[in-house]
Amino acid sequence: MKHGKILVVDDNQGIRSALKILLPAHFGQVELIPSPKTLVATIETFRPDAVLLDMNFNTDTNTGNEGLYWTGEIRKMFPAVQVVLFTAYADIALAVEGMKRGAFDFIVKPWDNDKLISTLQAACALSRKASAPAGSSSSDSGMFWGTSPAMMQILRTVDKIAPTDATVLITGENGTGKDVLAREIHARSLRRNKPMVCVDAGAITETLFESELFGHVKGAFTDAHSDHVGKFEQADGGTLFLDEIGNIPLHLQAKLLRVLQNRTVVRVGSEKPIPVDIRLICATNIDLEKMVDEGRFREDLYYRINTMHIGIPPLRERPDDIIPLAQRFLAQYAEKYRRAAASIAPEAEVLLRSHSWSGNIRELQNTVEKAVILSEGTELKPDDLSFDRKPLVEPAARQTLEEAEARTIRDAMARCKGNLTLVAKELGISRPTLYGKLKKYDI
Repeated sequence: MKHGKILVVDDNQGIRSALKILLPAHFGQVELIPSPKTLVATIETFRPDAVLLDMNFNTDTNTGNEGLYWTGEIRKMFPAVQVVLFTAYADIALAVEGMKRGAFDFIVKPWDNDKLISTLQAACALSRKASAPAGSSSSDSGMFWGTSPAMMQILRTVDKIAPTDATVLITGENGTGKDVLAREIHARSLRRNKPMVCVDAGAITETLFESELFGHVKGAFTDAHSDHVGKFEQADGGTLFLDEIGNIPLHLQAKLLRVLQNRTVVRVGSEKPIPVDIRLICATNIDLEKMVDEGRFREDLYYRINTMHIGIPPLRERPDDIIPLAQRFLAQYAEKYRRAAASIAPEAEVLLRSHSWSGNIRELQNTVEKAVILSEGTELKPDDLSFDRKPLVEPAARQTLEEAEARTIRDAMARCKGNLTLVAKELGISRPTLYGKLKKYDI
């Protein structure tokens, strides 16, 4: 089925005639006009996904200024409509300037049919993504639960504890999303309309610890030129999130414990206690029980912050969540960087699933972001991926790509119970392509 609506704006009758034959074979609807005089009206009525726009219209004029001007107007008036500039070899520098002003890409005359079609298809894909209804994108910053049993158990726990004021300790390796889970708990709580104040406890210097958390009054120390409200007071009525709590020095842990026990703060330089009403969530990647045993973390503080404990599993223990998470980041960064990538090639999925992800979700996010920036067309390919860390297995021991692909197809067949339509959809390939691979691998 053909998708996409293309509007061609070119004053050359021969070019319009050629495109009138070529484009309808690949796109749902094609409209061609000879001049930008009716451009705005045509966009308003035709509602194209992409405009193929010539850069010069006036006779004996080759400045390209008209193309640049109309590129800016289209992007300003119709943000979802993508502009592909149609330019002669001499205009390439102008076309690059047009991309800086918001054009999606440029095509050089005389054109290559395959290049023209693929560029316009990528532009249409980005346009449809940009015009999707609010809330339909997976690029929001909310919690991704996935399907693993461990994450489903965490979800059930969050459902139970979020409406309460119970103190929560979240543990897990770096990059597992402890801060995102903390925000999710706050968003589901009865305090969601009050502030959530986040503090990287490990980044606060010892000399400023009390001032930052509890506040100070004017004149309390040399640079205290005015009263300062601390994080506890800022979070009054809401949630205080103390990240990296395991990095707080032992002698400062006693001061934090006193505030948590009394639910009052005393600003530095003052003797007046100030009541605070906060819900406390803490997070760490350190084994606090071991620190308690070694005398590096107060046992009474540990039990004070550990009313409810949630441990987030590393990504390597949630392999089925890797591809859905990657697709989520793909949508997010394709929109951010105005790329057309909308899917991940099966070969690239194999590489993603075989990686160790020592940096967990944060590493996956960084990998997909770089891949989107480097991508061309509508699909992320293996060459787009670059990993900062070693793969799960060394290349010499890794399965061949064909073996991995065959295994991926078999797994999909099992999950979809042999429904070839669902299998093809899950793998992101057409049914004819799937038939060929089933025959190739004797599945």
